Amino acid sequence: MIILAATPIGNLGDASARLVAALEAATVVAAEDTRTTQRLLQALGIANRPKLIALHDHNEKQRAAELVAQARDEDLLVLSDAGMPTVSDPGYGLVAEAVAQGVTVTAIPGPSAVVTALAVAGLPTDRFTFEGFLPRKTGDRRRALTGLSGEARTMVFFEAPSRLAETLAAMADAFGPGRPAAVCRELTKLHEEVVRGSLGDLAAWAEDGVRGEIVVVVGGAPEREVSRGDALAQVQALVAAGTRLKDAAAEVAAQTGLSSRELYQAALAAR
Repeated sequence: MIILAATPIGNLGDASARLVAALEAATVVAAEDTRTTQRLLQALGIANRPKLIALHDHNEKQRAAELVAQARDEDLLVLSDAGMPTVSDPGYGLVAEAVAQGVTVTAIPGPSAVVTALAVAGLPTDRFTFEGFLPRKTGDRRRALTGLSGEARTMVFFEAPSRLAETLAAMADAFGPGRPAAVCRELTKLHEEVVRGSLGDLAAWAEDGVRGEIVVVVGGAPEREVSRGDALAQVQALVAAGTRLKDAAAEVAAQTGLSSRELYQAALAAR
């Protein structure tokens, strides 16, 4: 069996009783960084010293099959440096291989920077999307943000403190400087800080430099009423690009809430 175990994202007090018990009983642990895991064992007062195997972005593809085969005979505990393995951390390749080979995968839930930031940001939580780290290159990041400019759900991002000001400025350009957002810094740690405001204000605030682990939460795009004329124009543009009229009408209707049949008939009449 493979056991994915969430570790504290900052505060050791968030280590669950199940995590402690699993560490005490483990014979083999696949860890993102074995040194970090050794420090965790010491900090939690774990007397057990399991065999530690490095499992990180650079070797996961090569080691997954071997580790899954091993997990048929003895439980394999999987840890990332903080939070839940597989969430912007190693582990997905291992889980995919285990599923393919029919090996059981379970999890010990626990701390999550994504959900913690979402909870304290003060933005809608009923629907959200986790986008992880944006591309580092300016052009790639701009394209990624442009693609998200119409996203109606609250968005959660990870970012390095050295790139935060640049990223917030890029978000302000793509989403508009007035879009509400929150920068969540050092969550669960001594110097935890949540700064809320518009993207424009947050970009200016971050120019002086920000330290620590960062999660950025951004409000979704506001709903925009689309007139029948605008919707018809969208249908016509899709048709001009090669989409069948019936499909174009259905697509625009789904986006706008207007009648697909009425859009179809209007497009026919406008020909």
